[in-house]
Amino acid sequence: MGLVSGLLLLPLAPVRGTLWIADQLVTEARRQTGDPRAARARLAALNDALDRGEIDEAAFEREEERLLTLLEDIPPGPGRTRPRPHRPQGRRP
Repeated sequence: MGLVSGLLLLPLAPVRGTLWIADQLVTEARRQTGDPRAARARLAALNDALDRGEIDEAAFEREEERLLTLLEDIPPGPGRTRPRPHRPQGRRP
């Protein structure tokens, strides 16, 4: 970047910085919501909070449902597969 263009674009530096921060926040949010380990850790913390009496049963069920839906929506990454649904053994047609 030349001296003149650097001086002319200097007033836009705060905007570029803000856009960079927003991009970093979006990247981190995607990483956290796309990682099944994070959702499982939140489920464990939710169970602990219920056991300690910090939340009631209704709040637990709402948050648990949200987290389980989130886990179902996370696509499998490299080397990960989704577990197959349990199907009872019986006669096949």
